Amino acid sequence: MVLAGEETLTRADLMRDATGVHDALVAAGVGPGEAVAAVLPDRPATLAALFGVWLAHAVYVPLNPRATAREHARVLGEVRPAVLVRTTGVEPAGPAGDGSQEQGPPIRHDIDVALVQLTSGTTGPSKPVPLRHSTVLALIDGVLQKLGWRGPDPGRPAQPNLIPVSLSLWAGIYNVLFAFRVGAPVVLMEAFSTTELAELVRRFEIRSVVLPPAAMTMLCDDDTVTDLRPLRIVRSITAPLSPLQARRFRDKFGITVLNSYGQTELGGEVVGWNAADAREHGDAKLGAVGRPHEGVDLRLDDTGELWVHTAAMGDGEYQRTGDIATVDDDGFVWIEGRVSDMVNRGGLKVFPAEIEEVLRLHPDVQDVAVTGVPDARLGEVPWAFVVTRGAGMDARALEEHCRAHLAPYKVPVRFEAVDALPRNEVGKVVHRDLKPEELRS
Repeated sequence: MVLAGEETLTRADLMRDATGVHDALVAAGVGPGEAVAAVLPDRPATLAALFGVWLAHAVYVPLNPRATAREHARVLGEVRPAVLVRTTGVEPAGPAGDGSQEQGPPIRHDIDVALVQLTSGTTGPSKPVPLRHSTVLALIDGVLQKLGWRGPDPGRPAQPNLIPVSLSLWAGIYNVLFAFRVGAPVVLMEAFSTTELAELVRRFEIRSVVLPPAAMTMLCDDDTVTDLRPLRIVRSITAPLSPLQARRFRDKFGITVLNSYGQTELGGEVVGWNAADAREHGDAKLGAVGRPHEGVDLRLDDTGELWVHTAAMGDGEYQRTGDIATVDDDGFVWIEGRVSDMVNRGGLKVFPAEIEEVLRLHPDVQDVAVTGVPDARLGEVPWAFVVTRGAGMDARALEEHCRAHLAPYKVPVRFEAVDALPRNEVGKVVHRDLKPEELRS
């Protein structure tokens, strides 16, 4: 069952509508392995489109309905779909998305490819990544094993799975598939709202939910939301969760926060916590992203970069993550930062996440992001972009705060006040859009 607002779609409804999409695609000449791009809202009909594409043995390509026509054109030119699906129906898919321009013939994928998903695009343009049915199912089953799921209980219907992120994102689709894998209904949100989430949790008696860190921060900052009962567990998804964010959410609502780690390129979550981990280790490992799921093997290269092997990969095949990490004696993974985000200050490595965590401890800091800025002498130096809680920013006080908690070379050389940080759909900071004031147009 799929619910969104007052709209309800039963399993029979979903299969009927998916069959209708399948028939329309076949009539349009879509063949097995060809891509079908979709620009659709976060409504139950979007899931019918997803499964209709799969019934046709085609490949689903979700596009963000909030993106511009130019952004859609770039993606369509790369993925070369056979057709485009909108709320109005199936139509030709030229680069402009309206059939008005010519493009190359549709790309034909391997029959096991389920969808082509775009990466988050925080350090550069989003890249299309093919994800396989077998990979996705293996990763979902690995997470379920980690969480201790033992199969459906006929005497206890599965609780609904609330989906607080867009169905144009892999996180949204993944969590729908996760729910369907255990036979649970899903509840969709067209746009995230703190008060609506609290109401849905009460209405459907939801005890566990996934949330991006940005959503947790919004809930903490909203003084009108003081109670999320009967919610007991929140699993963090889509973006790095700082220990401070986790602790603040837990302290306000009394809810256990389970961290996790995954990437679009890997097909989903590969490392995470379960409730037993939280009971045993608690605050001692609050900053860790968890331990590998079943079938996942990790390797650190000489630079400390994390490489991941999953059961769906070939023998000896590892995927580069672009993250610098450590693994402790208990097998918990700690992410220090992105290789691409690392600031090389005169040969000394500086990870923005460490500086950001220190700055978040300052009472005047509401939000912060640190990035590297070119420097003639040192090559690169860290700058901090700060959203303050008050009317102004005291840069000297922030510098002194950093010097009390960080090595001198990690202290930002400049603190710049901004109204808001550039973030993408899942709450990740878009570092390429962080620019000093004098460089902004």
